[in-house]
Amino acid sequence: MCELLGMSANVPTDICFSFTGLMQRGGRTGPHRDGWGITFYEGRGFRTFKDPAPSCQSQIAQLVQNYPIKSCAVISHIRQANRGGVSLENTHPFTRELWGRYWTFAHNGQLVDYQHLTQGRHRPVGQTDSEAAFCWLLDKLEQRYPAIPHNMQDVFYYVSQLCDELRNKGVFNMLLSDGDYVMSYCTNHLYWITRRAPFGHAALIDEDVEVNFQEETTPNDVVSVIATQPLTGNETWQRMKPGEFNLFYLGERIATNVEQLKAVAFAAPKPGNQAP
Repeated sequence: MCELLGMSANVPTDICFSFTGLMQRGGRTGPHRDGWGITFYEGRGFRTFKDPAPSCQSQIAQLVQNYPIKSCAVISHIRQANRGGVSLENTHPFTRELWGRYWTFAHNGQLVDYQHLTQGRHRPVGQTDSEAAFCWLLDKLEQRYPAIPHNMQDVFYYVSQLCDELRNKGVFNMLLSDGDYVMSYCTNHLYWITRRAPFGHAALIDEDVEVNFQEETTPNDVVSVIATQPLTGNETWQRMKPGEFNLFYLGERIATNVEQLKAVAFAAPKPGNQAP
């Protein structure tokens, strides 16, 4: 299996601390030696760093670890290959354009019968079941909403239904973002934590690193982190239930079921603009 890492924050925040812990699981404290990747959203654009080498040995990963890129939405992944060879094109996360916005996706698990997932203009470049599922998901969204939808409420509700379909094909733990919202979906292993004032100390499980968040933040900061397994040993992480989704916006978990989703006020995604 692979491991996922995501972040949603209300102010541009670096993910160096969490990424340092995840990086060790890519070949040193974990078996995920078959590549890694991370995507940072910045305004209309994004930066993606990928390497098919183990993250614990990757000089590119060391650059990301030491270079504090700040973002409000981040998705990262370390890979243990089961579908498709170890190569750059098979390395997560994957990004595609839809409605004039970049969507980024990463998946942990293994699917069966993914070869039969229909494809539209969003076609896989590599050979993974993950990329095939992402392209299918985008194709289904584009079929249902050929123009920019009036609000994102229906979109994420529909995404949750599509995730239920993919879960029927195997293990489907997912992170998805359009740069404003970060959505997670769980089949078996996915945890999350929201950090806000009063901030305290946190210590990584996989590396002898500790941080005092009070020294790194302001009292108004809100940051949520999503991971396959907890990254710190002295904090309380919340475990997601099978078939559950979480939707994060500006650091806050704003919905975890259909009822909450319907109560949230969404704005239409405008190409090149940040949602309010």
